[in-house]
Amino acid sequence: MTRTRRPITARRLASLSTRLAVMNKTLDGKVALVTGGGRGIGAAVALRLAEEGADVALTFQQNQQRADEVVDQIKAAGRRAIAVQADSSDPAAVVDAVDRVVGELGRLDVLVNNAGAFLLGPLEQLGLEDFEQTVAVNIRAPFVASQAAVRHMSAGGRIINIGSNVAERSVFPGFSLYATSKTALIGLTKALGRELGGRAITVNLVNPGPTDTDLNPADGPNADTINGFTALGHYAAPADVAAAVAFLASPDGRYITGATVNVDGGFTI
Repeated sequence: MTRTRRPITARRLASLSTRLAVMNKTLDGKVALVTGGGRGIGAAVALRLAEEGADVALTFQQNQQRADEVVDQIKAAGRRAIAVQADSSDPAAVVDAVDRVVGELGRLDVLVNNAGAFLLGPLEQLGLEDFEQTVAVNIRAPFVASQAAVRHMSAGGRIINIGSNVAERSVFPGFSLYATSKTALIGLTKALGRELGGRAITVNLVNPGPTDTDLNPADGPNADTINGFTALGHYAAPADVAAAVAFLASPDGRYITGATVNVDGGFTI
């Protein structure tokens, strides 16, 4: 019997595209929290997770306008989104942010610890206040946020820490404090990966390399020198880092835990 092939009309093509878009949303029905999600890498991560189907909350410390802009973009894509003002150096504020996300969005499946303090300077010029601020934001906050988040996470939960390439290779002076704090995330990631594995919650670390952000623009005065340390010879876009985070957050990342993923253009090789 001869089978008649239906013509591919514009209507059928649009329907197929819609179905494929739904099928490709790997995080549909999930809720994600991205700390420091109002700009740079954090904003790119928040937007990418929303593209994958997640409802997304983000924290910000001062610039509400930029945080609201990210929220508006997520809502325009058809996902729920909220911005929560929280100082990552304040443990109570971190816990309150996690609880508010669960209260307003109903659950928490993905935590991205992205907020960071970036204090540089010669060793003899760094004060104890600088040390305490860096440790509070870059180490204590991810620990506290993870502790609060796992109270709400079920099997399949994801914790993704955002570190830095300088944890493995510091090529410029003045990075001792920042590199110390980001290196500590390696130990935290491995230990939590082991501890939470039995609950089917994965914990991983993404180390960005030179990335085109406000703090480190790809056309900045040191860009040519920095490019020379990478194998690929150029900066990453924030979306490149976000892509790695989205993979680890997806079902395809279910058997990866305690790992460090370098998105650094070969900076550390």
